[in-house]
Amino acid sequence: MTAIAVTIAGSDSSGGAGIQADLKTFAALGVYGASAITALTAQNTRGVSAIYDVPADFIAAQIDAIFSDLAVGAVKIGMLSQTATIEAVAERLAHHRARNIVLDPVMVATSGDRLLAREAIDALSNLLIPRALIVTPNLAEAAALTGANLARNEREMETQAREILALGPRAVLIKGGHSEGEQAVDLLIGEGEVVRLIAPRIATKNTHGTGCTLSSAIAAGLAKGRDLIAAVQEAKAYVTAAIAGADQLTVGHGHGPLHHFHGIWRQS
Repeated sequence: MTAIAVTIAGSDSSGGAGIQADLKTFAALGVYGASAITALTAQNTRGVSAIYDVPADFIAAQIDAIFSDLAVGAVKIGMLSQTATIEAVAERLAHHRARNIVLDPVMVATSGDRLLAREAIDALSNLLIPRALIVTPNLAEAAALTGANLARNEREMETQAREILALGPRAVLIKGGHSEGEQAVDLLIGEGEVVRLIAPRIATKNTHGTGCTLSSAIAAGLAKGRDLIAAVQEAKAYVTAAIAGADQLTVGHGHGPLHHFHGIWRQS
C-alpha cells in the first residue's frame, strides 16, 4: 500500500518552508503527500510581507476532500494563524478520526515574523495539542506555550516539555537548534525515558524551513509504519543532512532553504 501523509499548513511563496517544504520532504522520503492550505504568505528568504488566511470553512472542505478519498497514514500540522482555523482543523480531524498527528506549533518564521496570533495560543493548547501524537516546539515556541522564559539548558528544556506533555499529547520533541554550543540537542519526552538526539551544529545561515521539514519527516516515517522513536531518529538524521547540504544551493539573499533533495540530486 502506498504510504500517504497530509500536511495542513501555510504556503511559503519562496518554496523553503510550509506546505512546499513538507511536500518536498514527503517526496524525498518516499511518501505520497497531500495538502490542505491554511494560509497564503507572501514571503522570501528575507521575511514575510503579507499573510492571507484561508477561510475556515474552505480549510474544512480541503480536509474532508482528502480524508474521504485517501488512506492517510499520518498528519503534519503547521501554520494555523487564527483561532477559527484551529477550531476547524481540530473538528474535522476528530470527525475523520485522524491518526499519527504531528503538530509543529509554528509561531514565528526564521526571519522573526510572527505567524500565530497571540490569542490563538490557548486554542492550540486546548483543541489540538491534546489530539497530537507528538508536538515539536523549538525553544521559543516551548516558552510561549508554557509562559516561561527561554530554556537555557537541558533541564529547563525537559521541564517545559513535560508541561506541554501534561496538555495531552503522547510525546513532545523539544528542539535545541536555537541554543548555543557545538551540538544541537533535541529531547524526546513521552511515556518512557528521555531520548537525547544529538547532531553537530552546522555553520550555515540557510536554515529556512528547518522546523517544517523535521515535523514532516516525522510524519513521513509514521506513514511508512515506523514507531515514534524510529520516526523521530530518522527525521533528525534527514534534517541534519539537509542542513549540511544547504550551502550547495544558491537561493535568495537571506536565510536560504535546506537541501531537501540532497541525496537524490547528488546521485543524478
